Order: sequence, then C-alpha cells, then structure tokens
Amino acid sequence: MLGGMRLLIDSFWRAAAYCLHKRVILWSLVPLLFMTLLSAVLGYFFWEPAVLWVQGLLDGTHWLQTVWGWLQARGVGFGSAAVAPVLVVLVAMPIIVVLSLLLVALCMAPALVRLVAERRFPLLERKHGGSLAASLAWSLGSTLIALIALVVSVPLWFVPPLVMIIPPLIWGWLTYRVMAFDALSEHASKRERRVLFLRHRYSLMVMGVICGYLGAAPAIVWASGMLFLAAFWILIPLAIWIYALVFAFSSLWFAHFCLAALEGMRASPQAAEPEEVVPPLAPQPSGIPPSLPPSK
Repeated sequence: MLGGMRLLIDSFWRAAAYCLHKRVILWSLVPLLFMTLLSAVLGYFFWEPAVLWVQGLLDGTHWLQTVWGWLQARGVGFGSAAVAPVLVVLVAMPIIVVLSLLLVALCMAPALVRLVAERRFPLLERKHGGSLAASLAWSLGSTLIALIALVVSVPLWFVPPLVMIIPPLIWGWLTYRVMAFDALSEHASKRERRVLFLRHRYSLMVMGVICGYLGAAPAIVWASGMLFLAAFWILIPLAIWIYALVFAFSSLWFAHFCLAALEGMRASPQAAEPEEVVPPLAPQPSGIPPSLPPSK
C-alpha cells in the first residue's frame, strides 16, 4: 500500500513537470483547434434553438412560474431566460468533455506515452499487447458506457450534492479505462495489463476520479463565457485549451504510473499476488508418465 502511494505521488509530480515540455504544449493546441471549430459550428446552428427549446420547457412548468414570480416580487431578476442557457451548458458540457477525452486518447495519448517511454523507460521491452484497433474499440466502448451513464444520471444533477459527485465519478471512470489501457497497450502483454489493472485497481481509480474533478474545473470558465457574452470568444477557447491540458496531464500521469508499475513488476515477478497468477501444473520427472488413479 505504501509503495503504491509513493508511486502515485511520484508519477503525479512527474506528469506535472512534463506538462511544461514544449512538445506537450504544442500537442495541446490540436484538440483546442478541433474543439473550437466544433463548438463554433454547434453553437452557430444549435445554440439559439436549444436555449429557446429549454426556455419553452421551463415556461411550460407551472410550479416554476410560481418560483419566478416569487423571485421577481423580491427584486431578483431570475427567470427562464437566465436559467435556460445554464441548463444547455450543463447538458452540453459532458459531451464536450467526452469528445475531448476521446480525441486526446486517439491523437495525443500515444505521443505522450512515447515521450515518457523515450525519456524515462528507453530499455523497457515492448510486447504490444494492445493494437490500434483494440485501443479504438476499448475507447469507443468505454465512451458509450460513460455517455449512457451521463444521460441516465442527468435527473440526479438537480440534487445539489450529487451534481458535484456523479459527473466527476463518471469522467474519472472513463479516464481510468482509456488512459490506463493506452499507457500499457504498446509495452505490456495482455496478461501483464490484466495483472496491473487488478493489482493497482484502487490507485488507478483514485487517479481517474482526481482527473475527473480536474476536468470538471474548467467548466467554470466555460459557463462564464456563456453568461458573459462579451468575453465569449476569449473564455470558451481558454476553457477548451484547459481541458486539453488537463487531459494531457491525465495521460502523462497514467503513462508514468503504469510504465513504472510495469517495470517494477518485471523486475520482481515473484511479488505477484496469488490471485494474479495461475499456478502451472507440476512437471513430471523425465521418462515417468503422469500418475493415473488406481484401477479398481
């Protein structure tokens, strides 16, 4: 347990330092350009209709009309026109986050893992336990599950404590699944990957949840850009770039952790826990056939 915590902290600080590398900063601009274009296209075609549709739903809810009237009677200018954009942002945000994560996994993550491997683990053997097709299928499958979980959990977001817990947990689970697989796909065999996932499952989940909360933090900048339209063209690209850096940091953190754990496991294979290894059959002495049950 102590060794796992030490590895967790060490890989965290190494990942933070690698985020200052010029190549990492340049790579972080690729998702920025892609997501900026995607956000601009979606915003141009769907922002106003989406806001009007949500506002119509809010105006059609009788008990909300009572709430708006009660607030306006006390001088609070707070109604469906102010709430609708926020709700649209809250619904669109997970989709933007998931697409960013998938883009980073497909484009940035392999390059970041190679950077860590070249600079820190140049002698680590590559066993190619995960192909590009397997990585893509794993990422798409995990993303689909996360999207379903996000859609199903939307009603729970209106409960104040849960909105700060459920989305980061789902993002954290997705980050853990995608980033850990990509970090080990080139260097670990399938068996080694399964053993590492089992041995370090709690550390990997903690890393995923922390990255999930880090990924939720830039939503403040995003929401500010939606509410303060004068700064829209500055705050929205800034939020997307922060997302890219957060995901780059996540990929680097998992790369440092997983490759260091793989190197340590290969250096001391006898440290594997009993449930991680299937014991081989006991060899028979040469020339002696396996013993058969006595005949009756």
